[in-house]
Amino acid sequence: MNKIVNKTLTLSNGTNMPTIGLGVWEMGKGEMTEQAVLWAIDAGYRHIDTASIYGNEREVGAAIRTSNISRDDLFITTKVWNDAQGYQSALKAFDVSLQLLNMDYVDLYLIHWPFNGWGANKVYDINLRKETWKALETIYASGRAKAIGVCNYTREHLEEMKEYANMQPMVNQIEFHPFWYRKELMEYCHANNIAVTDYCPLVRGRKLNDERITNIAGKYGKSNAQILIRWGLQHGNIVIPKSARLERIKENIDVYDFEISQEDMNLLDGLNEDFIVVKI
Repeated sequence: MNKIVNKTLTLSNGTNMPTIGLGVWEMGKGEMTEQAVLWAIDAGYRHIDTASIYGNEREVGAAIRTSNISRDDLFITTKVWNDAQGYQSALKAFDVSLQLLNMDYVDLYLIHWPFNGWGANKVYDINLRKETWKALETIYASGRAKAIGVCNYTREHLEEMKEYANMQPMVNQIEFHPFWYRKELMEYCHANNIAVTDYCPLVRGRKLNDERITNIAGKYGKSNAQILIRWGLQHGNIVIPKSARLERIKENIDVYDFEISQEDMNLLDGLNEDFIVVKI
């Protein structure tokens, strides 16, 4: 087993969240997810990010039970999907997630998107957002989620929450990488004590071999992926790269032994072209 990495970020309620997690989107059901989670835990990961829509909560839970790591030493995130928004629907969806994970609690429960439906059928409804958040507050009060938050919320959605929320979200999980450097949203979250989790930090491979990243990686003796992950960490964020390959899983967490210079951080910040991976 690799040396355990204990880098964490303290959320607004005092919960410690590991700054690197394994994302399991698109791994689906079955052996691939279980194996990836086991490899990640063995490599030192203590944070696994899943969601009801990923269809692999059962596999994540099974892998954790197979591992020799105590549940209390792990940080598990899952999310309520768009079709379960609303107070009662979200409560029921959470119960289903807990049953599939076979756990008494999760460490973080998130609203996946600020709308119901998807694509041409998506509906933005403040009442649904309000009722769903009310359900998350109920879950948090019960102790079955150690922290609660949102995904894909813009500044406007977060400002809106100040009007109806009894507590503000502890996390906002957003697409975040140098090619969509959402500086203003990140700084707003940080200023309001909302931790930012970066998903698609490797741009799903679409920009991974950009020559400018390769040039920077060469200076540090690191891979392009490690540079992208480290960039997110140095912005004060949590980063959840996804991989089902053992060598990549190990590589993605091996980023705590170097620091990108401010000059190179500025170069990476300058790569922004509003390149959006997840189209809604």
